[in-house]
Amino acid sequence: MRDPENFIRAHTVIARPALVPEIALHLATEITPIWQATESWLAQEGIEPPFWAFAWPGGLALARTVLDQPGLVAGKRVLDFAAGCGIGAIAAALAGAAMVEAAEIDPLALAATRLNAALNGVAVATPDGDVVGSACRWDLILAGDVCYEAPMTGHILPWLRAMAGAGAEVWIADPGRAYLPKDGMALISTHRVATTRELEDRELREVTIHRLLP
Repeated sequence: MRDPENFIRAHTVIARPALVPEIALHLATEITPIWQATESWLAQEGIEPPFWAFAWPGGLALARTVLDQPGLVAGKRVLDFAAGCGIGAIAAALAGAAMVEAAEIDPLALAATRLNAALNGVAVATPDGDVVGSACRWDLILAGDVCYEAPMTGHILPWLRAMAGAGAEVWIADPGRAYLPKDGMALISTHRVATTRELEDRELREVTIHRLLP
């Protein structure tokens, strides 16, 4: 792949989400131009949307929770799963986590996370490849907005439940997606998160954070 960091810098601006102003991120302002630019840059049509270019409601709610309650994270080994822009990982690092990893299958998302971590002066590891199937090496797994498609949910949920059974706390932040499990979830908190019609079908999302039970 060509230089992903330069591509990200060229097609985003540095912004601070209103809900989490402590964190600066390289973000796009519109989805269609960044999507088209990514397809052109990769010389590939029909790619997944550039989720890494936006701070989504689930990630925002997780980051706000972590920063407001750093004692839940300090000293722990944390995974930001399906990290997108890496906001959850960055919040965990700022809250004093002992080790933070961000997992993504999109190399551009990993590059964006590295850029955003550097922007905020924190260390976040970005292992390559799909971590689903890995043995548990974390105390806390953050998963923001991961139940938006049936195939995605079916792929990740058994592994996340196995991680909970292996001793990790698994938090899923969900803004009302259709495939959130109805059972085996313990509610932690609820947040009202402002969004835009550029990304959602409404301007305010109610995000629930649940702990996944083994």
